[in-house]
Amino acid sequence: MSSINTPQKTEMGWVVHLPPEIAQALNVAEGSVALLHAGGGRLEFEILPPLSPELSALVREAYEESLEALEEMKRLGD
Repeated sequence: MSSINTPQKTEMGWVVHLPPEIAQALNVAEGSVALLHAGGGRLEFEILPPLSPELSALVREAYEESLEALEEMKRLGD
């Protein structure tokens, strides 16, 4: 299994990037991710579509705008 398909642990569960074959079999957009939640002896999931190009660009722009401030905070420490 490649690292892109390895579930990433989060506080609330796991995130799995769906391979194109699975996305096609589930009839969801390529690039979708599955969120897995364990509880009560069950495994539940949600499928989230990929970010739109517009939203992805907005996130990238916000990150780049705040990068200098983030670096300064890191330099100063807590």
